[in-house]
Amino acid sequence: MAQGRTYRCRAIVLDKTKLGESDLILTLLADDGRQLRAVAKGARKPGSRLAARCDLCCEVDLLIARGRNLDVVSQAELLAAPLGAMPSYELLTSASAIVEIARLCSFEDAPDPFVFAITERALSLLGDALRQLDGAHRDLIVAAYAMKTLAHLGYRPDFGSCVLCGDEAVSYFSAAAGGLLCASCASSVAGAEELDAATVAWLRALMALRFDELADAPIDAQTAALLLALTHAWAAVHLDARLRALEFLLGC
Repeated sequence: MAQGRTYRCRAIVLDKTKLGESDLILTLLADDGRQLRAVAKGARKPGSRLAARCDLCCEVDLLIARGRNLDVVSQAELLAAPLGAMPSYELLTSASAIVEIARLCSFEDAPDPFVFAITERALSLLGDALRQLDGAHRDLIVAAYAMKTLAHLGYRPDFGSCVLCGDEAVSYFSAAAGGLLCASCASSVAGAEELDAATVAWLRALMALRFDELADAPIDAQTAALLLALTHAWAAVHLDARLRALEFLLGC
């Protein structure tokens, strides 16, 4: 049966790219987990309704017309703006890291509702006005989101015991090796980073705890930044990509 000329789509805006003088190409995460790209014509014109309704991280209901090369956004209705109308610089930086990972972990022909659900929840928690997360907890949520999403895709780190010998006395981390290492095995792994027991426990918590539990857990800024740096190393190695938003968040 021939496909219709238009279709509706509920999606999160992951990225925007300029096209011509007044158009935008939107990269979208559909609610079934597929990644879509569509042109928002005239979105960069002053007063454009599309621009306001299709901002980064917003959840939108779209009517999209099928095109020869790229589909075209015909209508857009804003469903949710998790970051609010005027997000702070710090909040937008953290949210940008999340949608960057979502973009790298979603694919055009591979539906995966989990990616949409976890992205929607992470963005909602970052922008929760009642919680008002501080910088340390924003870093913690971004780190947990990255680890959980990559684990779902098959890149799950081994935080239970040494990845090489199985020793439970672990005190080093290596993204290339696949997780935690004991001191003996770490001596043969280039770039393995020594961790204290508290950081090892936090790495395990990133995988074991829900976002809401992490948001309420006491953590200092230095520990959260270290967890984010370890997460960046894990994602960069296993996605084989440069994560510019995460680098910017880390001050790299």
